Amino acid sequence: MGLSMAAAESWVRRWERQQQRYAVDREERFTVIADVVEEVARDRPRPHVLDLGCGPGSLAARLSARIPRAEIVAVDMDPLLLELARTHHADAARYVDAEIGAEGWTEALALGRHLDAAVSTTALHYLSEHTLRRTYEKLAELLRPGGVLINADHFPQRASGHARITAHVGRCRAERQRVFVHEDWDSWWAAAARDPELADLLAERARRGPITEAGEELPPSRHTELLHAAGFQHAAPVWQFGNSHVLVAIR
Repeated sequence: MGLSMAAAESWVRRWERQQQRYAVDREERFTVIADVVEEVARDRPRPHVLDLGCGPGSLAARLSARIPRAEIVAVDMDPLLLELARTHHADAARYVDAEIGAEGWTEALALGRHLDAAVSTTALHYLSEHTLRRTYEKLAELLRPGGVLINADHFPQRASGHARITAHVGRCRAERQRVFVHEDWDSWWAAAARDPELADLLAERARRGPITEAGEELPPSRHTELLHAAGFQHAAPVWQFGNSHVLVAIR
């Protein structure tokens, strides 16, 4: 299932453009995540970081460039996206094929020591509340005291009127940045399906099937409640634009 570097570079570049449609101020969001990891790991000689739902390595690559001494473990269940990461961002992280929240997923990481940070961007919303609760509990066990969980995603508000306004603010920002001129999620995958070099990886992806559970859009307040119940001391957004947040929880 190996990919050529040229193919991986081309598809990752298209992925980066496509994802701008779905994450308000995506590059700023990445920068904020790196800011938090850098601060938490300031005195750590070799910061240990887990990238949850790493996709083709977008966040791992940026963290590695920003904090070269970090040891990054990146996990995802999508064989195509993982192969893109392993080929195009080979030196950024150690990549692990596992489904977040599934039985034994933390053992598959083979971490060996406590984490300084666990990071995620637009990934954990795929989990049901039940699985998310268990995932937060596992991450609390993996993080050292004072370590952080950083979850960057779109978080709806409880009040429908406020939710509508915050979503509108985010869309307006995206329109001003002209991100909607790029291909969308469906067209990216449709184009990938026409590339013979990706055929084996796509076949494996189809064999595994979709995520077996439906994700839930939970407001920041509910995430905070789940994080406190899981053993985190503090949890609050450190950055927000519209309904896009960077939520930080301290172990």
